Amino acid sequence: QVRLVESGGGLVQPGGSLRLSCAASGNIFKINAMGWYRQAPGKERELVARITSGSSTNYGDSVKGRFTISRDNAKNTAYLQMNSLKPEDTAVYYCNADLATMTIVQTYWGQGTQVTVSS
Repeated sequence: QVRLVESGGGLVQPGGSLRLSCAASGNIFKINAMGWYRQAPGKERELVARITSGSSTNYGDSVKGRFTISRDNAKNTAYLQMNSLKPEDTAVYYCNADLATMTIVQTYWGQGTQVTVSS
């Protein structure tokens, strides 16, 4: 059984910062890529940031220069540092991971964490 658990969401004022964490646990053999996606009300889920096992990264255009994704392979954890937050960053943020157990390779999703940017 594999679980992804996000933490760190909350309410922040415009211009503020938050750091999200995503911890993967369970019968994990190897984690390939980990990523963050977000979904605002009435909108489709979109890529925020993604990081490979070799630490190559890519970002959605709307967050480039403001958000930074990183990972700690020893802890099976990914982080998303969000700076200069804007009201349009308000969304539910989901972690995902492309990983292998001993029997299968597939993508797993966390339950999501709410980020609200408002004064």
